[in-house]
Formats: sequence, C-alpha cells, structure tokens
Amino acid sequence: MRVKLHITLKDGVLDPQGRAVGRSLHSMGFQNVQEVRQGKYIELDLNETSVVQAKKHVTEMCKQLLANLVIENYSIEIDGE
Repeated sequence: MRVKLHITLKDGVLDPQGRAVGRSLHSMGFQNVQEVRQGKYIELDLNETSVVQAKKHVTEMCKQLLANLVIENYSIEIDGE
C-alpha cells in the first residue's frame, strides 16, 4: 500500500528556508511570489491491506520520528482511498 505523507510547518513558525527560496525567486524576476513555505514529502510502501491500520501505523511513525509535532503538521494520503 502506497502512503503519501506531507509535513509542513505550523502557521506562525518561522521558515528560514522558505524565506531564502522566496528571496531567490524575487532576485530571478518572479516578483509575483508573495510567500514561500517549505515542507517535506515522504512516500512509504507498507505491507498492509487495511487502510485503517495503515493510517494508524503512519500516525505513530509521525509522532515518534517523521514529524516534529511541536512545530509541524502532517497529512496522510493513501493511494486508492
């Protein structure tokens, strides 16, 4: 089962990488860019047949390792769901 995980900074958390990308885009002439927020994208292939169990396991992975829940949000997308 293919799981797609999007991890982004919570609103209000400073994003220095996003700001650097935004400044670079402006210097390249892309003046219409107002704000850039950078995140992480992770794909997992799980040996799982239950969508409910897959979400449960990925949620635990996020809590324990993949996301910093103090400053990051995450969303889980499962192919075929």
